[in-house]
Amino acid sequence: MREKLNFYIDGKWVAPAKPRPHDVINPANEEPCGRISLGSAEDVNRAVAAAKRAFETWSQTTIDERKAILDKIIAIYQRRLGDMAETISMEMGAPLPLAQSSQAPAGLGYLMDARAQLDTFAFESDYGNGRRILREPVGVVGMITPWNWPQNQICAKVGPALAAGCTMVLKPSELAPLNAILFAEILDEAGVPPGVFNLVNGDGPGVGAALSAHPDVDMMSFTGSTRAGTSVMENAAKGIKRVALELGGKSPNIILDDADLPKAVARGMMHMANNTGQSCNAPSRMLAPKAKYDEVVQIAAATANAIKVQAPSTAEKGAIGPLANANQFQKVQGLIQKGIDEGARVAAGGVGRPDGFNRGYYVKPTVFADVNNNMTIAREEIFGPVLVVIPYENEDDAIRIANDTPYGLAAYVQGSQERARKVARKLRAGNVHINGAFGGMGTPFGGYKQSGLGREGGHFGLEEFLEVKAAIGWGD
Repeated sequence: MREKLNFYIDGKWVAPAKPRPHDVINPANEEPCGRISLGSAEDVNRAVAAAKRAFETWSQTTIDERKAILDKIIAIYQRRLGDMAETISMEMGAPLPLAQSSQAPAGLGYLMDARAQLDTFAFESDYGNGRRILREPVGVVGMITPWNWPQNQICAKVGPALAAGCTMVLKPSELAPLNAILFAEILDEAGVPPGVFNLVNGDGPGVGAALSAHPDVDMMSFTGSTRAGTSVMENAAKGIKRVALELGGKSPNIILDDADLPKAVARGMMHMANNTGQSCNAPSRMLAPKAKYDEVVQIAAATANAIKVQAPSTAEKGAIGPLANANQFQKVQGLIQKGIDEGARVAAGGVGRPDGFNRGYYVKPTVFADVNNNMTIAREEIFGPVLVVIPYENEDDAIRIANDTPYGLAAYVQGSQERARKVARKLRAGNVHINGAFGGMGTPFGGYKQSGLGREGGHFGLEEFLEVKAAIGWGD
């Protein structure tokens, strides 16, 4: 078991102000795999003070100096990629092949993207009539990140914040914190100056609330549930802080009647189940034309039944592992039962663990048929490998159902390219994926409505950490 009881503050590993040990649970066997400390407002105060001091010098560094630091971080991250994948797999249950191919490299991708932005981004530009636009770091940034794609979300914030010249205090999820500690070790080895990056472990009430309400924090960047994001925003409002939020989703996947059904439906189900359904942009509502509804349900169910559920450490490529924690397991099981109680038909999966598992937070890949968009399972973010299939009358009806959600993070359309483009323009979502396409490095990621504020990735992500200053009378 890994014991990591200290916090990374001002370039050193320091003991918490008040000892409060917390076990990290391996979701595959429900046994402790690590132990950390949960911090307090006093720890947050120390970390923020360090970040505030460091901002005076880090904000004045040259672009070349920031490039050099990011280059070192990237090189060390690449060297420790295997360690990162193993850590993520152990503490949040991602199958090792997924952790190696996607989870750990996702963080590296955001770091490389931030570094690439420094080659082209215009921090200063002329605006005519003697005006100069200066883009300057926003200040001290508080960061709160989740357990489902931990390095993806940490690096989506830390990379561009470093590139912008900001300093930061990170609170990772206490349910999967060990990868963040490893990340802090990487930054320390890379020579990030003391106070530029600080790590305080803890829960929402003990650390998250203190960070988001702290008067010396200039910006909050949060990824997690819409409920928790609302709390962060309320705390930040007292200090008129800038807030960037990447929140929940209930993403529609419209299968047009001219789509290649076997390919489109199977692809949608597999994407839904990826990472055991624990992705905020998962295509969890499949919208099927009424005339082909039964065929769509049949393909989705057959695909779900073919998905293997395996232990993370020995999983095959394409298999799914357990849900990440006990609370999530109980939530998903409860929502599956809720779907049954509200009259939806289980076409595949259902309540309980898969055959062969009596421990661990494993769930059955599940498909619900006979669903309408007012059912709980069509409204709430389940965050498990649970697909609901909803019929629609025509293209306009599909768009109406797709947009009938408080969320707007992602949407998916599958069918002929011309029709899919037409539908994509009418969907209220930050990302619309056409026929299985995915954006590469630098694609802006974020949502409409209750799915958040702001964007991560590319120059859009860098701009989140910059203030705009108009210098008037600058001259030619």
